[in-house]
Amino acid sequence: MLISKEWLEEYVDIDVSIEALAERITRTGIEVDDVIDLTQNIKNLVVGYVEDIEQHPNADKLKVCQVDIGEAENVQIVCGAPNIDKGQTVIVAKVGGRLPGGVKIKRAKLRGTVSEGMICSLQEIGISNQVVPKVFESGIYQFKNAIEPGTDALKALYLDDQLMEFDLTPNRADALSMLGTAYEVATLYQKKVQKPSVEFNEEKASASDEIKVTVNNKDKVPYYSVRVVKNVTIEPSPEWMQSRLMKAGIRPINNVVDISNYVLLEYGQPLHIFDQDQIGSKEIVVRHAEADEIMTTLDNEERKLDASDIVITNGQTPIALGGVMGGDFSEVSEKTQNVVVEGAIFDPVSIRHTSRRHNLRSESSSRFEKGIATEFLDEAVDRACHLLETLASGKVLTDRVAVGQLGARMTEIDITADKINRTIGFELTEDEIINIFNQLGFETTTKDDIITVSVPSRRRDITIQADLIEEVARIYGYDNIPSTLPVFETVTNGQLTDRQYKTRVVKSALEGAGLSQAITYALVDQNRATAFTTESRSTVQVLMPMSESYSTLRQSLIPHLIDATQYNVARKNQDIALYEIGNVFLGNGENELPDETEYLSGIMTGTFMSNVWQGKKEDVDFYVVKGVVERIADKLALTFDYEASEIDGLHPGRTAKVLLNNEPIGFIGELHPLVAKDYDLSRTYVFELNYEKLMQQSVGYINYTQIPKFPGVARDIALVVDSEVPARQLIQIIKANGGHLLKDAQVFDVYEGSHIESGKKSVAIHLEYLDAENTLTEERVAEVHEAILEALEREGASLRG
Repeated sequence: MLISKEWLEEYVDIDVSIEALAERITRTGIEVDDVIDLTQNIKNLVVGYVEDIEQHPNADKLKVCQVDIGEAENVQIVCGAPNIDKGQTVIVAKVGGRLPGGVKIKRAKLRGTVSEGMICSLQEIGISNQVVPKVFESGIYQFKNAIEPGTDALKALYLDDQLMEFDLTPNRADALSMLGTAYEVATLYQKKVQKPSVEFNEEKASASDEIKVTVNNKDKVPYYSVRVVKNVTIEPSPEWMQSRLMKAGIRPINNVVDISNYVLLEYGQPLHIFDQDQIGSKEIVVRHAEADEIMTTLDNEERKLDASDIVITNGQTPIALGGVMGGDFSEVSEKTQNVVVEGAIFDPVSIRHTSRRHNLRSESSSRFEKGIATEFLDEAVDRACHLLETLASGKVLTDRVAVGQLGARMTEIDITADKINRTIGFELTEDEIINIFNQLGFETTTKDDIITVSVPSRRRDITIQADLIEEVARIYGYDNIPSTLPVFETVTNGQLTDRQYKTRVVKSALEGAGLSQAITYALVDQNRATAFTTESRSTVQVLMPMSESYSTLRQSLIPHLIDATQYNVARKNQDIALYEIGNVFLGNGENELPDETEYLSGIMTGTFMSNVWQGKKEDVDFYVVKGVVERIADKLALTFDYEASEIDGLHPGRTAKVLLNNEPIGFIGELHPLVAKDYDLSRTYVFELNYEKLMQQSVGYINYTQIPKFPGVARDIALVVDSEVPARQLIQIIKANGGHLLKDAQVFDVYEGSHIESGKKSVAIHLEYLDAENTLTEERVAEVHEAILEALEREGASLRG
C-alpha cells in the first residue's frame, strides 16, 4: 500500500517530515518498507502556456513553440510530441533544470533551431508508464484547467509529495486505506480525523423503482446494497484525483471509474459501478455461479466459472464476478449516462478461492480477503455518490436498495487498568488508558474499575484483552516500557539441565574419539523404515510425501547414516566416523500418535588410526566400536554388559546386544557383507543406543577411594568351556565368588584349535586381588582363588592343563 503524505494531510493535520512520520509509524507496528520522494532529482519544473506553434523548418515531426513560463518574455521550445498544440497548458523544464535519471536541461539547437527548455510528458518527470492516462501515454501532459504560467508544476500536479510504502501484515487490513492510516497517524500525534464529505442532494425519484436486489446465497453475501445515480457526464477526472490515483499505482480512466477506485483507496471499501442501461434488466440477483458457466471480465478474458464462485447477475447473465472484477458489457463507457453504485460484504474465503482459481488478484479481492470495515460500507457508497454529483454532475435518487444485515459494527471487550499495567509494566492511570483508546477511535465506558472498549469493525485484528494491551503498549511507546532487573528470589541461575549437561558430555566423548555429528532426515522409504530395529512396531506414513524415498517416519537412525557414509566413500573419503542423536517414531497402530524416542547411533568404517612415521595402521573393527560405546558408559558412570545376538542387516557372528541393568538398550555390530556390498562399502560397523533410557539413569555423586598402601596380587587362569558359553558368563561367576578381595577380572585371550577338544574353547582371564587395609597374604588369596575355581568347575569350566 502506497500512502501519499499530501493526501493523508487532507484528513489529519500533521506537520512533520516524511522521515519522522515513517519512523514513528514503524516503531508502532506498521513497517514502512520504503519512502519515495517524488520531487527527488527534479529542478526548475514550471507550468507553461503554449501561445503559438509553428512547423519546424527542417523536421516534419518537430514543432517550434512559443511558451509563456511566467517570465518577462516567452521562451522558444522545440517539441516532438504528436499531441502538442496552441493554447495548451503544459509542463515545462526550464534551462538549468533537472529531471529524473540525471537529465540536465540546457539551451540547445535542434536541426538548426534554438530550444530553450523542454515540454515534458508525465513519464519524463518520473511517473510510471503503466499509470499514465492513456490519452497522454505517447505524448506530453496537458492540464485540464488553465493555471498561471510559472507556477511550480509539481505543486500544480499534486506531485510535490512523498510516498510511504507499507509492508503490511495480514492482521492490519485497516491500513489498506487512507482513512485507516489517518486514524493510526491521528492516534500517534493526538490529532482529530477530518472525514471526507458524504453529503449530496437526493432527487424525488426512488432507487427502489429503478432496481430490485435479490441475494440467493446470504451465507456468502450477508449484505448487498446499491444506489442509483442518473445523468452522469463522462469526462476526465480533475488533476488532484488523477494524481492521487497515479501515486497509488492506479491508471486514471474517466471520472466515474476513477471515483470507484478513489473511494476504494480512501475507505478501503471496494465498490463497483455498473452502467445501468447495459445491465439488461431492472434487477440484480446475487448467486453462486453454475458449473462451467462462462463470463468475460473487464480484462477481456473469457472465464469458466466454478459452482463456488459468487456472481452478480441481471437475473440470468453474470455481469460481475463478485468481489473480484466486473463484467465487460456492463462496464462504464463514454456513452454511460446512468449508473448503479454497488457496495457489499462478501465471504473472504470464497473471494480468496475465486481469486486464486482464476489467477485474478485485484485491489478489490485483496481487501475482501482480509475483511472489510462494515462501518464504512454505506458511508463509502454515499461518498461515491457525493463525488458523482460533484465531479460528474450526477443526480442521486433517494433511498438505498439493500438486502441483508451489516452485522455488528463494534466488538466489546472488558479490561482493567490494573491488568494492562501488570502485563506491560506501565503505571498508567485509567484516564490515560481511556485517552489512548479514544485516540484510536474506540468508544469506552467504565463501571467498577472495568473499562468496556467498543472496537470498531475496521480493527478486526482486535478481539481479546491481549490485543487491547498491545494497542496501549505500541501507542504509548515500546521505548517507554521500563527496564527492570529480574527478582532473583524467583529465578534460576541459568545452568544447564541434567540432560543438557550429559548430552554435552556424550558429544564431547564421541567427538574426542574422532566421530563427527551428522543430522539426517527423519523420513525414509517404506522398505527401510524398520531396518535395524530390535522391536516390532507399526510404521507411520506421511500423507503427502515429497517422494517415495521420504514417505515413512524412521524407526532407526542407521539407514541414513549408511547413506551418508556411502555418499562420502563414493567421493574417495574412505575413513568415516559419524554419530547422530535424533528421534525415531514407533507406531501405536492406526489413528494413534507414535512414541517419539531419542536414539544415539554411530557408524565407522575405514582406518581408525594411522601413524605414518611408525608404519602403524589400525582399521576399524568390532572392538574399536565397542570401545567407543564403553567410553559413553564411562562418561555417564554406567556399566554396560554385552550379549551375542542376531539382528537383520548385521553380521550374524559379529553382533552384540548392549545391556544396561540386564535390559537391552541397543546393539553393536558389523554390517552384513551383503548389505555392505549393496552400498559399495568395505567392512563397516554400527551401534545404536536408546538415548532416552540412558538419560533416565541418574548419576550419583562420585565416591573417591584412597590410593591403596599395600600391593595387590595378580593371577591368570585359562579355562576350557563349551564353545557356546559366552566369556561374559565366566566373568559374572568370578565376580560373584571373588568377595571383597577381587578387584577386577578381564578376558585377555580366547583360543580354539589344535590341542583343544572339538566343540571347546580356551578362555584366558586375568584376575587382580587387593586388600586396601592390610597386607595381602598368599593364604588369603589362595582361599578366594580356590573358591572361584570351584564355582567355575560347578558350571562346567575346567582349568586348561
